[in-house]
Amino acid sequence: VQLQASGGGLVHPGGSLRLSCAASGFIFDYSAIGWFRQAPGKEREGVSCISSSDGGTYFADSVKGRFTISRDNAKNTAYLQMNSLKPEDTAVYYCAADYAACAVVEGSPVLIPDSRYWGQGTQVTVSS
Repeated sequence: VQLQASGGGLVHPGGSLRLSCAASGFIFDYSAIGWFRQAPGKEREGVSCISSSDGGTYFADSVKGRFTISRDNAKNTAYLQMNSLKPEDTAVYYCAADYAACAVVEGSPVLIPDSRYWGQGTQVTVSS
């Protein structure tokens, strides 16, 4: 099983980035995909999740209206489109996947059960 996250970079406040999560080694169609982030000195937090069954999407309050999540099952790839980026969005972003369900726990999207499969992370820096 392999997850490859990419698309991070340096962007000015108000800018946009699109992260990709390419998957292999499991049945992507049956997997929920989550995006998480961890800023220096902070705990990892859930950003967004897209379910396998109905494509339902879930977002942390801090990114609602600015981020969208999507998936292309034919390409075994999920995406996180990030618009109107803010300095507080600066973090390492990770994708995770498993045969699980999306849920929101204490305002944070999660996979239940917790994902066994994680990508290596991609750095997003929002700075002027």
